[in-house]
Amino acid sequence: MPSHCQPKNQERYQRVLVARPQPSRPKPTLPLLWLAALGCVATLAACDQTTTPTVPADTHGPVAQGVLGELGKAWPTATDEQLKTFDRGKQVALHRYSLAEGLGPAYNVTFCTACHEKPTPGGSAGAYRNFFMGGSKGADGAYVPTTSAGKAGGVLRMYSYAKDQPARPPVDPAMNIIAQRNPIPFYGAGLIAELTNAEVLKREDANDKDGDGISGRANWDRGYVGKFGRKSQTVSIEAFLRGPLFNHAGVTSDPLTDAQRALLPVDSSAKTVKATAQLQKNLRGLTQYAQAAAPDGPTVDDDGVPDPEMDTTKLFDLVSFVMLMAGPKPEAETPQIARGRRLFDATDCGKCHTPRLEGKHGPLPVYSDLLLHDMGPDLADGVEQGVAKGNEFRTHPLWGIVADGPYLHDGRAATLKEAILAHGGEGQVSRDKAAKLTAEQMADLIEFLSSLGGRDQASAGLLPPNAVVPDVGAYGGPGRTLSAAEAQQFVQGRAAFDKDHGRSSGMGGPRFNGDSCRACHFDPIIGGSGPRDVNVMRHGLLVNNAFVPPVIGTMLHKSTSLSGVTNSAQKEATIFEHRQTPPLFGVGLIDAIDEATILKQADPDDLNGDGIRGRPGWADGHRLGRFGWKANVPSIKEFIRDATSMELGLTVPVLSDLTYGLLQDDDAIPDPEVDVAFLDQLLFFLTELAPPPRTSTDAAAETAGAQVFTDIGCAACHTPSLPSSKGAVPLYSDLLLHEIMAPGSVGIEEASAGMRDFRTAPLWGLAKTGPYMHSGVADTIEQSITLHDGEGKASRDKFAALPADKRAQILAFLGSL
Repeated sequence: MPSHCQPKNQERYQRVLVARPQPSRPKPTLPLLWLAALGCVATLAACDQTTTPTVPADTHGPVAQGVLGELGKAWPTATDEQLKTFDRGKQVALHRYSLAEGLGPAYNVTFCTACHEKPTPGGSAGAYRNFFMGGSKGADGAYVPTTSAGKAGGVLRMYSYAKDQPARPPVDPAMNIIAQRNPIPFYGAGLIAELTNAEVLKREDANDKDGDGISGRANWDRGYVGKFGRKSQTVSIEAFLRGPLFNHAGVTSDPLTDAQRALLPVDSSAKTVKATAQLQKNLRGLTQYAQAAAPDGPTVDDDGVPDPEMDTTKLFDLVSFVMLMAGPKPEAETPQIARGRRLFDATDCGKCHTPRLEGKHGPLPVYSDLLLHDMGPDLADGVEQGVAKGNEFRTHPLWGIVADGPYLHDGRAATLKEAILAHGGEGQVSRDKAAKLTAEQMADLIEFLSSLGGRDQASAGLLPPNAVVPDVGAYGGPGRTLSAAEAQQFVQGRAAFDKDHGRSSGMGGPRFNGDSCRACHFDPIIGGSGPRDVNVMRHGLLVNNAFVPPVIGTMLHKSTSLSGVTNSAQKEATIFEHRQTPPLFGVGLIDAIDEATILKQADPDDLNGDGIRGRPGWADGHRLGRFGWKANVPSIKEFIRDATSMELGLTVPVLSDLTYGLLQDDDAIPDPEVDVAFLDQLLFFLTELAPPPRTSTDAAAETAGAQVFTDIGCAACHTPSLPSSKGAVPLYSDLLLHEIMAPGSVGIEEASAGMRDFRTAPLWGLAKTGPYMHSGVADTIEQSITLHDGEGKASRDKFAALPADKRAQILAFLGSL
């Protein structure tokens, strides 16, 4: 390293960054200024610019110490008390809200990390977690956010359990602007919150006075410069959490008290509030600063659950969790990273993606100016927030970007290269320069971007790199001991199941529910069920008391790969039905049950007079169905093909013996969009996936409960075990159709199943795969029992008549499955 680039007193400088909020930094030495003026790029490249404190603030200089680290972790310098608060807040973020706790009744998600899960809690999410925003704009040019199932800040809610509206809430017919949003990560949010107005505003050039074609401008939130959101529309982390809690989950909260704000770990308003002595004592060590102005947001709703549905103690922990998240730590520079850095500068990417912002702990490698920029007509979505127009977006921070895909505000770009080449407007010049790079140069640029933190945590789905396979027989593990070759097949199949697909690979052509198999099947582990926020929606028409399928089919998809539209129901539809994600544990054993075994249990005419009329479900081609809520899918192979097409929007190859799945669609991606090898990987994984293990906490109660379960008739449908070519299958289902909805109820017809018919749901794994019933309407196992009707009414009534101890025994038994 040239002598003039040597970092003098480097250790002392790093200590000062930790000890002093705003360290004074030495000016560049004369030789460095002279070299820069002459453009001696080669000589400058030899300087270790990641360590020297003599580089101007907006260049790739040193970084703050003690607050950057692994994604999803707290600041390395966090105190013990802060770490405890961080851990409590993480649990709040992971908590699934039930209907009894105030979820909805209209909602998009059931927990915070539904949208902030990748690659760790607090991160971003795949395209399946995109949400819709809507608005209307009249002749006067005034923008009005669209309502959907109540005021939700322009957010369209996709699900509802309210009795006075469909399961898919309708949108305001005046809506003429529709946009999608992909979730953004919270990494380093507290560090960004600490930035002063002046630090952001000094880069503002609203009228492009310097003539460089970049005219970034600030957005504002209650008198403060906005820093969060795709449009920089929010300044307060508290508001940025309370708003989505209500808009997306229907969960109400009260603002933090002044005393609580005084104890938050981050000062984001440069104002202080005196905390009570007791709070200071309880949370000693937390920085006593207030946040910016009190956030807006509803504090009450009318779902019948007492408000607030999240108390301020939990809110405090949640806000602290987000505030204390470490900023992504950049990697040490290698020759290739250095080449990529120089290309980043040569293409002028840094004019918006500012390499450093001066924070209270020192220079932050945010790679954003946090300002609004015109991104051109192709990316414009029409949504206006604050002063931001429909074509303006906040410069997305690039720290940790490699683990943040998919990219751009709506997740349309599956790769960093796609994102770069999609830039327009003020980014067009840089985009055009990048488009002229050779393949090797583009690889160098991507290598630099990938070095900005989180590379070793990046995943093609949600599985962390080198994720361990659970033990044989455990949840998510294989059902038998596998050979070395088979074990590798299982790992490959699990990776295929977990893999996120993007628009450029044909996903969502044009409609989809998930971007991976795991998107719906991840509770309590990959291969399981899913919470209410991944419910599939079905709809239909009732004409002369008969079911009529919509022209587009009964599935009403959640999302689309198209811009500016939503998936609307056929306007004549009057029947809407949630479908809760069933777990896939042990499906290989179910596939091995002989057809004759299933058929011999059928009693469609109730010849034995027990009131149970089990009927086989027949799939296309008069094949016996055994999978799906309506027993309409005959085999695992067909299930995989059907889900790949209907849920992910991917076309499948032609196979003469299989009929499920779409062979072609109307997007620009060549068909088939997945190959036989991919489908075979999924097949091996699901075939070998273990059934749920039994768990016992009270053997005596469980044994007694099993007997009561049989005595009141539950086992008449929930057959404890069926034989198969692989041995006994303790699934607690006869795999037949039964009418379990109340007489007169309406629902969806499918294959040979009527509106009120459903396949007997296997009960194994019950305790870990809620919510329950086909619609996910039941929070608890006991509640699901009370909702049985039709052929299940007699057993339901007998359960209700049992003494409390007998009911407890049944519940203990079911919980052990």
